[in-house]
Amino acid sequence: MSEPRYKLHWISAVVETANTLKELIGPFVILVFVNGFKGESTAPWYIQYWSLILFGVLIVFTLVSGIVKWRRFDYWFEDQELRIVSGLFVRKKRYIPFDRIQSLDYTEGIFHRPFQLVKVKIETAGSSSGKDAEAELTAITKEAAQQIEKEIKQAKKVKVLGPEPIIFDQTEWQLIRDPEEEVRVAQQPAPVIFSMTTGDLLMLATTSGGIGVILSGAIVFLSQIEELIPYDWLFGELKSFIRIGVFVIAILVALGFLIVWILSVAMTFLANYDFKVMREKDDLVITRGLLEKKRVTVPLKRVQNITITENPLRQLFGYGAVIINSAGGVGEGSRIKLFPLAKRNRIIEPLQELFPNIDFSEPTERIGGRGKRFYYRFKLLVTLIPIAIVSYNFFPYGLLTLLLLPLVGLHGIWQYKTAAYTILPKQLTMRFRTISRQTVFTEKNRIQSMELDQNYFHRRKKVATITSNVKSGMTLDAPSIRHMPQEDAEKFLSWYEFHAESTELQTEPDN
Repeated sequence: MSEPRYKLHWISAVVETANTLKELIGPFVILVFVNGFKGESTAPWYIQYWSLILFGVLIVFTLVSGIVKWRRFDYWFEDQELRIVSGLFVRKKRYIPFDRIQSLDYTEGIFHRPFQLVKVKIETAGSSSGKDAEAELTAITKEAAQQIEKEIKQAKKVKVLGPEPIIFDQTEWQLIRDPEEEVRVAQQPAPVIFSMTTGDLLMLATTSGGIGVILSGAIVFLSQIEELIPYDWLFGELKSFIRIGVFVIAILVALGFLIVWILSVAMTFLANYDFKVMREKDDLVITRGLLEKKRVTVPLKRVQNITITENPLRQLFGYGAVIINSAGGVGEGSRIKLFPLAKRNRIIEPLQELFPNIDFSEPTERIGGRGKRFYYRFKLLVTLIPIAIVSYNFFPYGLLTLLLLPLVGLHGIWQYKTAAYTILPKQLTMRFRTISRQTVFTEKNRIQSMELDQNYFHRRKKVATITSNVKSGMTLDAPSIRHMPQEDAEKFLSWYEFHAESTELQTEPDN
């Protein structure tokens, strides 16, 4: 007897259509601005309204396409696999073994929530090889999502413990065989390890980089319609307006930036509302969002390193963010904001609870004064070239660019004073700065490779740059400490060489 097949909810057709139309909004707006809603009045009606007709055809096509995708999509469970068949003219079959599934990520959009539905992204160890997840169920009920989780857990328990499903209590090795008790244990809510306070959320929103995204989007849009902007009239009106006073213009410009800033604050606030980090056995579960709720699952065994990052403004107020690199996943699955923002003194305790084998103390070893000049000498030389060009072409006002020189020098000294490290038997801690201060904690058995680099000037002064590479999705995360004494850099290699000689005692990171 064949296994029962399941369909996506009909709202998936609407979601697919909405996503496609969202991508078409930009081209359509540009098309309308450039050509207008109506063409030459003497042309036939279908020529006059060709832009509207084209957009109407695209709407119908995307709607039909969404309905076809929904109707021709089936999934079911068979032989310890999730099996998916989709497509109208070209039928695609995808079989995903349960024990290969690393995580299920959930999203509740504005179309999902009224019907108690979720979008499920299924990620395996091989998902990081592309831009998309291994599979995606656009809209299914929460009960169906729980059924998938149950099948996955059951398959993994059978593989590890044998054919008879066994559940162990987390506090002691207690066998539970009663089905009702099994359900009761499985439904216990996971403890919340970290949650963002209202103050954290407001600080995150007010210091986010969303304003840059909005402004860049506005600039791109204006560049597309620049031919339609009546510059002569606009500058004529501007000359008249300048007579009102520079102060009024400054107020209006400031008001415009304030509106953009408020929009970026609102976007960040809604995206990170009710941010929580929970631990479910061997997985990290991150939930966030108000209008669109997201749930991301990260296996703890795939976490390669932990970075505490503090930009200058947030550092001034004692705030920091925590980022983890994962060996697998796509999108958010490789470089994840574990704690988007929190008081520095609130970060360490939950981190220690999640990663008890890691020492989160500040690094104590400084790099010495031998490489200090390398932090600012080359930067000053590179900065002098554009300063000379600007000063020559815009003399005498171009000489104001000379003020950049002390700023560049101070930035180099700032980087030098930040650099520090600690080498423990099974862990490496590195601290460095570009603009933000970053402190990276890496377990020894997670390091893929270690590099010592020296250029000609480094060799003369016996300094070197050391880089530690760990896996981050399909790429590498490569924290480094630059311009340190050569003998100190060689300590890193000696420490790592011992790791290579004792690999049989270490646990290799998952690919």
